[in-house]
Amino acid sequence: MMDDRSATRLFLNSPPSVSALIAAVLEPGIAALGLVIAHDVFAEPFDGPAKALVLLLLVMMFPGVNRFGRRGIGVGLDIVLTWSGILAVLALLGYATDSLREFDRRMLLAWAVAVPLVQWACVAAGGQWMRRHAAQPQAQRPAVIVGANGMSLRVADMLSLRRDQGRELLGVFDDREHTRVDLPPHVALRGTLAELPAYIDAHGVKDVFITLPLTSQPRILGLMESLQNTTASLHFVPDVHGFSIIQGRLEDMGGVPVVGLLGSPFTGVNWLLKRTSDLLLSSLILLAISPILVLLAIGVKRSSPGPVIFKQRRTGLDGEIIEVYKFRSMTTEDNGPVVVQATRGDPRITPFGAFIRRTSLDELPQFINVLQGRMSIVGPRPHAVAHNEQYRKIVKAYMARHKVKPGITGWAQVNGLRGETDTVEKMARRVEYDLEYLRHWSLGLDLSIIFRTAKMMFFDRGAY
Repeated sequence: MMDDRSATRLFLNSPPSVSALIAAVLEPGIAALGLVIAHDVFAEPFDGPAKALVLLLLVMMFPGVNRFGRRGIGVGLDIVLTWSGILAVLALLGYATDSLREFDRRMLLAWAVAVPLVQWACVAAGGQWMRRHAAQPQAQRPAVIVGANGMSLRVADMLSLRRDQGRELLGVFDDREHTRVDLPPHVALRGTLAELPAYIDAHGVKDVFITLPLTSQPRILGLMESLQNTTASLHFVPDVHGFSIIQGRLEDMGGVPVVGLLGSPFTGVNWLLKRTSDLLLSSLILLAISPILVLLAIGVKRSSPGPVIFKQRRTGLDGEIIEVYKFRSMTTEDNGPVVVQATRGDPRITPFGAFIRRTSLDELPQFINVLQGRMSIVGPRPHAVAHNEQYRKIVKAYMARHKVKPGITGWAQVNGLRGETDTVEKMARRVEYDLEYLRHWSLGLDLSIIFRTAKMMFFDRGAY
């Protein structure tokens, strides 16, 4: 029978997928189990609607996010925002299906408040337990790095500074002489690659991080062959630091390992969650603002001759051309190969058009685009086709923002990047925020952007 120390070592020396598996079921499990307990505490029958809600929760929340490696108030805020988004979708579904009356409101309120608190406590306690035990000497996994280069220094810093991750760096192996290797004082050069197998056996090395460049494939293959008779785990660390990684993931395609570098966050359950929230929110918003749409249409019609709705050709998902609807705010309709961006004091903008542009009311017809599936409520703003052709050649990773549907509002817009992008630097900053949104997407982030956009409609003066 294992003692506590053996159990801790077994857990900490397990692959990272163990903590990922725990994270995948932790938050969905807490939400589902919490609903069961809430029914018991409030003496409510756990009948068909309750069981259906539990199944819906598990579908929406699985897999959970692995937050064990994160610290600080940001973890709690992320949990609260994500949970708020899920509650919003559930409330809309309950309202649309008239199933809210099947539940006791006091019970739902208690459950809604308790779940994120318990999730936060479990994540904090679990992360602290893992860090505390991983930092103990008996739990450390001896590790070495192969290759003395920029990437090896980054791995060395990570291992040296984060001993609470459970690994102890013993040194670096490289075929070059000491005089040709530039290593910091706290990282020792232990020998050549040929000496590595014997060193592993003599010092009980558990992890080998291979940071050789991709051009050294023959050396890498020879190294892996020489290490097959050791018990060390091998980790290849490709130098992709120069790439703009978006939703990077490792996939198995018919037995072939494939590393994804640029991908969409909206696949599988995430796609279903994103599309469901878009449909529900856009339907309710259009229903609520229908009188405003009529008044705005009258205002546009009276402001100047021309159509009420301006159909813009924009670049959408995967670079496809779509038509985006807006209330016309100008006396002209620039939609050709050359599109001049609106500037402050632009004579083409009508007085009424200036008002609806400043308050973003001209964007309201785009909720119809959301229902059509061409756009999302939150995402990178769609640019004119002419601007895409211009900026894709001079702004790094510009077209990567088209990995998702364009949005009515976005992360860049709520961070002060509305209106004219009259310089390459401004466009580059907008793209940076768009890519950051793709890397860190969550339903809670979407709702936060929507709330901040609603506030900015009347208090921001950055658009014209």
